[in-house]
Amino acid sequence: MRQVNGCHVMAKPSSSKCNIDCDYCFYLEKEMLYPDQKQQWKMNDETLEKFIKQYIEAQNGNHVEFAWQGGEPTLMGIDFFERAMVLQAKYKGDKTIANSFQTNGIALNQSWCDFLKRHHFLVGVSIDGPQKHHDQYRKTRSGKGTHTQVIAAITLLKKNNITFNTLTVVNRHNAKYPLEIYRYLKKIGSTYIQFIPLVERKSSQPTDDGLYLVSPEHDSAHITEWSVVSQDYGNFLTTVYDEWVNNDVGKVYIQMFESALSSWCGDSSTLCIFAESCGHSLALESNGDVYNCDHFVYPEYKLGNIHHQSLTTMNYSEQARRFGQDKSDTLNTKCRRCEYLSVCHGGCPKHRISNVQGYSHHNYLCAAYYQFFQHATPTMNVMSRLIEDGRPIELIMPMLSTRAKTINKRSRNVQCPCGSGKKFKRCCGQ
Repeated sequence: MRQVNGCHVMAKPSSSKCNIDCDYCFYLEKEMLYPDQKQQWKMNDETLEKFIKQYIEAQNGNHVEFAWQGGEPTLMGIDFFERAMVLQAKYKGDKTIANSFQTNGIALNQSWCDFLKRHHFLVGVSIDGPQKHHDQYRKTRSGKGTHTQVIAAITLLKKNNITFNTLTVVNRHNAKYPLEIYRYLKKIGSTYIQFIPLVERKSSQPTDDGLYLVSPEHDSAHITEWSVVSQDYGNFLTTVYDEWVNNDVGKVYIQMFESALSSWCGDSSTLCIFAESCGHSLALESNGDVYNCDHFVYPEYKLGNIHHQSLTTMNYSEQARRFGQDKSDTLNTKCRRCEYLSVCHGGCPKHRISNVQGYSHHNYLCAAYYQFFQHATPTMNVMSRLIEDGRPIELIMPMLSTRAKTINKRSRNVQCPCGSGKKFKRCCGQ
């Protein structure tokens, strides 16, 4: 078992409640787990105080990062978060506190901006691209698109000089438009971008708890119609990567690429899905229930409740340790023999299902990740060497520009200079 070093908690003070009704949302139906919360779904002050005190105590370092999500956290109102700030000051001691806030942006107004700026929140805004792509799935309860309201929120954040990033769910639809999506995000001012692949499985019959979107252990389930196709996601990543590595290194930060580069340099992945083991990234429900992971909010993955056990106790529990270690212990032979195991580690356990490439318990996105890592290897090697030499990775861009000019002068039948061993016309000349 690896040593546990604190934990990260994704707090959901509004539980699964949201002010929009995205077609692909995996969390809305979690209300079935809490039928008594249909009227009392907000985190109360007692739970809030216990969480803040326990979370600060659970950190081994001097820096504590609070992540507020949902559902939709703005439904809690500004007063709730003002109380949270007071409690953080009460219990922080010598530690420093940072807060992030993931929102759909619909309810953001000047009052929210005043609060977020005053307390130096990092704001994550969910947006799936231009209007025709965003509105495909991200809709109001009446079925109307939400893109116009999201752009208004981003405009307001920029007007108030509030740091924000964007989270884009890569789904069955928008995965086919990588450059359009990426260039649009840059156009609206996003310089820190998260791409989250959408993979969910739906059972024809609900579980005993009333859930249709089931955990990987269920065999009788099918990939949802809105989940991204693995090949499309691979093409999405490689296409965006080429645009980024040739033009935007050092100017735009894409979580997926930064994490891969970290692994290439021999450091731990900064993205949990590519970490060697997982766990200790917990999810907190509004009533104080704690689960192994945001994507494993199922009864069998419940660790306990902060009203009965401390976060530290649950984080160091055998269940939490086993959940984290299972990621590496349950790797199949294909993963263990893969040349990219050290940077992928089998991907997110939520996406490991049966009958993928003829293997059981295999990642649905394996082909996508393999395509991306293979494609990025030459330039990742160069950037990791630049870092090793103490040189800025932005140098990769003029290096690639010079190389392209050289290649354009070459005969199409000579060996490709990338080192693949193939003829130029069969490799980089395509």
